[in-house]
Amino acid sequence: MTQEKELVGASTSLLILGVLAKSPDYGYQIVKRINQEAETIFQWQEGTVYPLLHKLEEEGWIRSQWETAENGRKRKYYYITPEGKETLESKVKQWKEFTGVINRIMEVSHAR
Repeated sequence: MTQEKELVGASTSLLILGVLAKSPDYGYQIVKRINQEAETIFQWQEGTVYPLLHKLEEEGWIRSQWETAENGRKRKYYYITPEGKETLESKVKQWKEFTGVINRIMEVSHAR
């Protein structure tokens, strides 16, 4: 089942921060990790994540650093900042509250 773009779009920064809170990574791998977790619910394209990474970096929620991989290629790795961790905690709380309301409303509507 694919999700509406609005639902996925509303959670993009939360998803990226959540992935980077587990471990730093470079753009392509961030997309790959999110797509693996999403399974068939949604699939991001590589080009989707880069504008989001730049936005999160401008916000101060992540930082980037060029590193040389084992194969000799330079890659830009992204790391969550302390501000990003605080933002992630806040966004997770908001998300849980919001989805809790939706779940309660859906339970009532199905009970009738």
